[in-house]
Amino acid sequence: MPLLVAALLMLASVPAQAADYRITRDFGGLVEQYKTKYAKLRDRGDRVVIDGICNSACTLVLGILPPNRICVTPRASLGFHAAYYDQAYTLGIKVTSNAGTADLMSYYPPSVKTWINRNGGLTTEMKRVRSGPDLWTMVDPCPDE
Repeated sequence: MPLLVAALLMLASVPAQAADYRITRDFGGLVEQYKTKYAKLRDRGDRVVIDGICNSACTLVLGILPPNRICVTPRASLGFHAAYYDQAYTLGIKVTSNAGTADLMSYYPPSVKTWINRNGGLTTEMKRVRSGPDLWTMVDPCPDE
């Protein structure tokens, strides 16, 4: 019986296996929630596969997880825009937050910042990059997709 207890204790102490987290249709949301979610994925050692739409706060994954743990499939697209205050508090009007936009930009790696700047910077309008050379300069294609 002591051998069984020792074996169970040893199994309980083994860390969970890293897994794939697949993004297929994420339109974004509250920045702080995404920071927390992606920090947990990073700390667990998960790999993120962008396999569809990743817009707005979703794109923070590019700056929170290490680049070698993110990849894109041919179906991937990224959408970037300036941060704005919750429209519930601004009568439905997009009011840009300069501090929020600067915070977003501070997370992005140089390749993403270069693409954003080359495309006119962040504005309230969504700027998209789809599968192809522009996307692949930001994120490696998934080798098994």
